[in-house]
Amino acid sequence: MSHLFKDGNIGKMSLKNRIIMAPMCMYSSDNSGEIKPFHHYHYTSRAVGGVGLIIVEATAIEPRGRISDSDLGLWDDKQIKKHKRLNKKIHFLGAKTAIQLAHAGRKSQVIDTVPIAPSSIAFSETLPYKIPVEASIKDIKEIKKLFLEAAIRAKYAGYDAIELHAAHGYLLCEFLSPLSNKREDIYGGSLENRCRLVLEIAKELKKKVDLPLMVRISAHEWMKKGWSVNDSVYLCSKLEEIGVDCIHVSGGGNQSNPDNMPKIDDLYQVNEAQEIKRALKKTPVIAVGLIKNAVQAEYLLKNKYCDFVAFGRALLRNPNLAFELAKDLGDTKEINSSYQRAF
Repeated sequence: MSHLFKDGNIGKMSLKNRIIMAPMCMYSSDNSGEIKPFHHYHYTSRAVGGVGLIIVEATAIEPRGRISDSDLGLWDDKQIKKHKRLNKKIHFLGAKTAIQLAHAGRKSQVIDTVPIAPSSIAFSETLPYKIPVEASIKDIKEIKKLFLEAAIRAKYAGYDAIELHAAHGYLLCEFLSPLSNKREDIYGGSLENRCRLVLEIAKELKKKVDLPLMVRISAHEWMKKGWSVNDSVYLCSKLEEIGVDCIHVSGGGNQSNPDNMPKIDDLYQVNEAQEIKRALKKTPVIAVGLIKNAVQAEYLLKNKYCDFVAFGRALLRNPNLAFELAKDLGDTKEINSSYQRAF
């Protein structure tokens, strides 16, 4: 059997293969933040198609924490029921589920709210971005509470795991960066201080929510004087000490005009995933970023760049991607019997 189709574990969650659907915003809800019929078709089709773990898109912990007015939310108990219904369908079809809990911070484009951020620095001077209000200590305490409450709702809704979104320039990522975080209190300045909020939230979730916890990070923000891979190694080592069950390694997103942008090509982020994996003692790592085919995915696993492979755009193009990967790797028994004649 190929490496890609071997089973694996993230904490106590067992996965039938190493194929993960990366969280991708669909902008298909409305101001209610609720799951819509689209989400059922979108996610269940990937479950039918053989994905091991589906990470549901960035889901806001409060209304002003949405990226757009069409994002999902889990800030209210009333939203649990439809998430639960979605999970039952996905589980019936053989996949496990995680939900990415998020706060957009200064990148929020929600029309009727003012964004909040570690410092009053806009993501961009152009609309639809706004100048955010700087979070007070009281605000930070509230944000920690909101993450915890959303995670508890996720458990009630039947998710198998939680992913904490600390990547792509959203609120938690903004706290990490010395370019977006100019605070002079315990949440700003030194690397230790800038990592404090992410670590505090992760610690609370591990302590109070009995689900595996993943954290998605931007390994670097593509700025010469910004958040770096070395900083990420420090953060991930601290997350491992807390007991975080998996690190999901992405990159960029915190600057509108990065001055150290890599060439966006196949496998452009996997070296950072490998560097973080080497620094950790046992915590599994997910690699993501234009991983397109079976040869690439198998190479990454075989050569210990990562433990799991996340596919994004490739799964948007083809919900049955896992079956194609199985065919290319000679694991045809992994193809759903109803679809085998097509492969």
